[in-house]
Amino acid sequence: MNSLNFSTVITKAIDDLSEKKSYSKLFHLHQEGSPLPSGDALKNIVDLARSVLFPGYFGNSSTNSQTVKYYIGVNVEHLFDLLTGQILAGLCFGSDEHCESCNDMLRDKAATIAAKFISLLPQLRATLATDVEAAFNGDPAAHSYGEVISCYPAIRAISNYRIAHQLLVLGVPLIPRIITELAHSETGIDIHPGAQIGNYFTIDHGTGVVIGETTVIGNNVKLYQGVTLGAKSFPLDENGKPIKGIPRHPILENNVIVYSNATILGRITIGHDATIGGNIWVTENVPAGTRIVQTKAKK
Repeated sequence: MNSLNFSTVITKAIDDLSEKKSYSKLFHLHQEGSPLPSGDALKNIVDLARSVLFPGYFGNSSTNSQTVKYYIGVNVEHLFDLLTGQILAGLCFGSDEHCESCNDMLRDKAATIAAKFISLLPQLRATLATDVEAAFNGDPAAHSYGEVISCYPAIRAISNYRIAHQLLVLGVPLIPRIITELAHSETGIDIHPGAQIGNYFTIDHGTGVVIGETTVIGNNVKLYQGVTLGAKSFPLDENGKPIKGIPRHPILENNVIVYSNATILGRITIGHDATIGGNIWVTENVPAGTRIVQTKAKK
């Protein structure tokens, strides 16, 4: 193939890729003056939030009792600025209106949401402290809280989830999902920000865990690697399209344990203090206190 042929092939590819029919469902029409969400900025936001929530473990490792207030103050101010910008980007992305014309109004809204989020950080830290305690108490291989915070992928994934969930509750579009997907890429743990998860939650090992959008998890629940809390086939509307926004994932009540590679599907309830064994497919309600394990093969 000579250089002329190269040019012809490349030109045709450009023409094909530029056809509206080709990109219509994959194209975001950028509006002048409208910021776009940034994966890099959101990663920085998560890093800053972790440094505030777990001072000394993330961010500046030389933080001590005399300097901790200063470092938290600096990081919170930086977090506020970055978060305001990304919330604004999310609001613009999710708006049908031209963002440039209402930029001041949306920026004020973004700043208000960012400030509200920061006001909730003490509560968020208190909740994450219960998750760290659950991970430490639930794993005989854990030697200290510091080891759990520094090393355990569950803490990274759960902290991202709790940050994202709070932003979702505050009405921020798109950004929460990106934040949980950052944790998914980092840890292999996929928690939708819409899930509702109580205190003292832990995931042992963690790789391959999936927690769907409408999942409800009580207090003191423990999952092992490979667990799926998913949905059955979607119900369809009159046009044959999936009906969204309906509860379709499991409810796990307090003190439930689900062992590795178990799959729990649909809007069913796993009663409190129940245990679900590994490699089991569950699609019906499980009474409180029940222990479900695989049936042994018979000759």
